[in-house]
Parts: sequence; C-alpha cells; structure tokens
Amino acid sequence: MRVLVTGSAGFIGYHLVKRLIKEKINVVGIDNINDYYDQSLKEDRLKDLQKLSDSSSYSFLKIALEDRHELKNIFKTFKFTHVINLAAQAGVRYSLENPSAYIQSNIVGFSNLIEECSANSIDHFLYASSSSVYGGNKVIPFSESNNVDHPVSLYAATKRSNELIAHTYSHLYSLPTTGLRFFTVYGPWGRPDMALYLFTKSIMEDKPIKVFNHGKMARAFTYIDDIVESLYRIINKIPKSNNKSQVTKICPDKSWAPFRIFNIGSADKKSLMEYINILELCLGQKAKKIYLDMQPGDVQETDADTSSLENYVQYKPRVSIQEGIEKFVLWYRSYYGSN
Repeated sequence: MRVLVTGSAGFIGYHLVKRLIKEKINVVGIDNINDYYDQSLKEDRLKDLQKLSDSSSYSFLKIALEDRHELKNIFKTFKFTHVINLAAQAGVRYSLENPSAYIQSNIVGFSNLIEECSANSIDHFLYASSSSVYGGNKVIPFSESNNVDHPVSLYAATKRSNELIAHTYSHLYSLPTTGLRFFTVYGPWGRPDMALYLFTKSIMEDKPIKVFNHGKMARAFTYIDDIVESLYRIINKIPKSNNKSQVTKICPDKSWAPFRIFNIGSADKKSLMEYINILELCLGQKAKKIYLDMQPGDVQETDADTSSLENYVQYKPRVSIQEGIEKFVLWYRSYYGSN
C-alpha cells in the first residue's frame, strides 16, 4: 500500500497518519497549511509525526488541492494505491463569511483530486463528508438512507456535492469511492474553532463561554480514536460494482457503482449542557455562560445511526464522553503548559 492523506496537518489527518505510521504503511501527507486557524498548531502536529516516523515510509509535502499541476506530479512520483481526502475548508459558520474559500477547496480541490485518482486507477478513494449534509432533516437518528437534499449551510452543500461527484466517478470510471460522514469529532490536537477547545480556553482564562440556542442543542460527539479506528478498518474494504439492471431500489448510500457512504459517529448523544457540565468537572472550574440565539447555518440536533458501518467493519465507537473530554483536557494542559 502507498497511501496519500490530504489535510495531514489537520486534526483528523494528523491522527490518521500517526496510525498509518504505527502500522508501518507507506504514507505521504499533503496540506496547504492555511491560516483558517493557528498555523503553529498545524506545524506542531507535523513535527510530532516526523519524530514518530521512519523517513523512508513517511513524507510530507506542502501542496494545495487547487494546484492541479502539483497534484499530477505527486501522483506520477508516488504511484498511490489508496487516497484518503481529509483536506477541506472546515467550519459551518465561516462559510457565511468567506464562501469562495469553500468553493475553491471543497469543490475545485476535490474535483482535481478525484480526477487524478481516476486517471491513475487507484484502488480506493475515501473522503470526508459530514453530518452537516443532513441539514433540515428532522428524522433522528440520522441514517444514510435519509434524504439529504436540503442543506442549511454552504459548507454542507459542498460536502453533499462531494458525494454526488464521487458517485459520478464511480459510475463512469468504476472508481471505488467511500464517503464518511463525520459527527462532531473532538479530542487531543483538536481544532481551535471547535466548541470543546473554545470552552476549555475560556473557562481556564475565567472568561465567559457562548452557549448558542440557549443550550437547547445536542450532538453525537465522537472521540478521535473511534474515527481513526473506523477509517483504518475501511481502507481495504473496497466497494464492488453490481449489475445495474439487477438493482431494484436506488439508495442514497449505495449504488450499482462501486460507491458507499457511511456515518461515523457516537451513538452516545449528549446535550450541549451535559457536555459543558462534564467539561466543568474535568477542569474543576465552573463556566461563566452567555446564552445566545441559534446561529445561521447551524442545526439543533445531530444523532448518528451507525449500524451500517458497524456491520461493515465490525467496530462501534466506544470512547465515552467523560473519558474523551478528560483526555482532551490532559492534552490541552500539557500542550499549553497550564496547571
């Protein structure tokens, strides 16, 4: 196996590359290291990977997916067998401020990458989708069989577009593709724009936290180790083609083409206020709270039906929210030198 991981300086990308290095798999990481959040955190993730790796089996290149010429060069040089796309312009709220960044990275960049995967006949293309594609869906828990045609943010629309583009390539060129809808991922080395990071920083600095929709929200908070274990198990689970004429029912998550979509999320849904209470216990400090209305583009509740993935890879997310938050707080204090 020769694996390309895009977005390898990002939160999930870093953890996945770390696992691949541990498993002694040849891996190349690429990232554009943009300034959406603190670049020093991304650089420190890369330094940590470099310390863990044997340079003959791991390498990193600073490349943007929008640069088609550079993508062509690395595919020609490394001859990848598997590609895992975790690169994207992240963040629902930022998509209201800078929509063009999402079109360039999540649509143009994704299209460039999948075109190279098809042109080079790779064995399996996996890509990060998002629970945000469920948008205005009111059926809880979210299932891959649900309709996902009513996004409520541009970020969600770009992720749904990725799924549709992937199906087209699976159909036209028999490119095996697997889309993974992540549900609110958290853990050590996490993104500074995510709630857990923001809350921890504010509480430790004795500053108020912003509690949107007056706390009446819930999420399928999913610990990073559960995401990586699921990803690792699915790399070699390559979708197969079926005879189109024998497919009697078309489903959003599977097809006659070598195409699959799965939820990856915790079945242990928690309310926002429960989440904050657990964080307060782990920090040994109460939060000052400012209650605000729901933000545009956000959804009140997410909950993941993961039975399809569990049956597929024989794994179910298992890290409890208490354990996961404790691990994040330990990392945060260590990384920032806080007591």
